[in-house]
Amino acid sequence: MEPSLSLPQIVVLALIQGITEFLPVSSSAHLILPAALTDWPDQGIAFDVVVHLGTLVAVTAYFRRDLMGFARSGVSLAVHRRWDDNLDLLAKVGVATLPIVIVGFFFKTPIESHLRSTTVIAAATIAFGIALWLADRHRGERITPSYLQATLIGLAQAVALVPGTSRSGITIAAALALGLARPAAARFSFLLAIPAIVGAAIYTVVDASPDTPLPWIDLGLGFALAGASAFACITVFIRFVERVGMTPFVIYRVALGVALLALA
Repeated sequence: MEPSLSLPQIVVLALIQGITEFLPVSSSAHLILPAALTDWPDQGIAFDVVVHLGTLVAVTAYFRRDLMGFARSGVSLAVHRRWDDNLDLLAKVGVATLPIVIVGFFFKTPIESHLRSTTVIAAATIAFGIALWLADRHRGERITPSYLQATLIGLAQAVALVPGTSRSGITIAAALALGLARPAAARFSFLLAIPAIVGAAIYTVVDASPDTPLPWIDLGLGFALAGASAFACITVFIRFVERVGMTPFVIYRVALGVALLALA
């Protein structure tokens, strides 16, 4: 049976998932802290799935106009054989998603088995935080990536399977380093999150026990909190980075990595 969670555990873990899924700060690094500082039980697979689905609802709600544009363009392609900018962007998202699918299929289990230590997570949090700072200094003004750039961003996303890297952090860093403007880099990273979250949820469900009784109230609350916090996070983040940049997140990542090394 899935564990019964306390209200503080539900709130803290759901907010961690909702906020860190899209901020470039690493969700795995933050999830170490509750485990290290409390005696909370493992939250269980079902809770992990629903909070991920909450963040999925948030990102699809925020980018609903883009997704509706993809759908309209798909119909136009089927009826009129017309290729447009929406389909071009959708194809680039697909190209960028392919590397993490391949790497995840072959290497996700060994990576989680051998690299999920506090030391590795702390080192990745610091190293890729510095990489984000360097990339932000060399950003450009491009609005969308080329197909080659989308492929390179996708290869960077595959590296995020290493705990502590941050999927959003490394994809934004790669996009900035390749010449995208800050809002464009964040937008492409968040669009990439949609298939990534769907894939992660499917992978988790496949490994779950099908007949496990579920604490529906706990799951519903986790879903709602993760979704609401993720939507707010996306909204604030895109506006914030356009004006301020990535430096505050870099400083935070380095400080968090140092703190985790102290716990190791």
